[in-house]
Amino acid sequence: MAQQLILNLPVRTSLDRGDFFVSEVNQLALARLEETATWPNGKMVLVGPEGAGKTHLAHIWAEQEGAHLIQPPDLERLDIGSIEESVALDDADRIEGSAERALLHLHNQVAASGHCLLLTARRAPRYWKVGLPDLRSRMEATDVVRIDAPDEALLAAVLMKLFADRQNAVTPSAISWLTRHMDRSFAEAQRIVAAIDARALAERRKVTRDLAAEVLDKYRHKGP
Repeated sequence: MAQQLILNLPVRTSLDRGDFFVSEVNQLALARLEETATWPNGKMVLVGPEGAGKTHLAHIWAEQEGAHLIQPPDLERLDIGSIEESVALDDADRIEGSAERALLHLHNQVAASGHCLLLTARRAPRYWKVGLPDLRSRMEATDVVRIDAPDEALLAAVLMKLFADRQNAVTPSAISWLTRHMDRSFAEAQRIVAAIDARALAERRKVTRDLAAEVLDKYRHKGP
């Protein structure tokens, strides 16, 4: 079959509240983020595996709270002393080196201003490799809420969203087949959807059950 040129088009990831699918594995996290008044000392760490929706929830929370949403590379460039609002820091467990002192400064500044601090991470703070004792003690004392591995309903919704982000229509039978046969993880969903999307574009095919089965079989034999 003739293949077409695959353009490296950007994937538009929707982070709107209406695109966040709520299930048993994440409803507690969503509820805790909507009740900032209950956070001990105004702090919360949202923990979950790669692709679990932590960044999506951080965007929802930041919009709800009028908070400043930042990434680790931004931390040392911020004028932290001028921050007078709540802050969400994505991928906080990736902070290291000199950025630790900036995170400690941010923690103290947000607390002093009477606002809230949300951090997302793959692991709970006690597993972070933090060198500064003051920062380590503050992070380990922060309340944690978790997003667990997806159940079948959530995995199906995640797959649908990932295909939609790539502007690729997918049949219900393909989604149903994938949820029964793929490893049940958010990271695996991202990798599988990328592989199926690339194959569909290259061969000008629709994303059907047969295509999904072909790609998953090849993916398993080849490895990620």
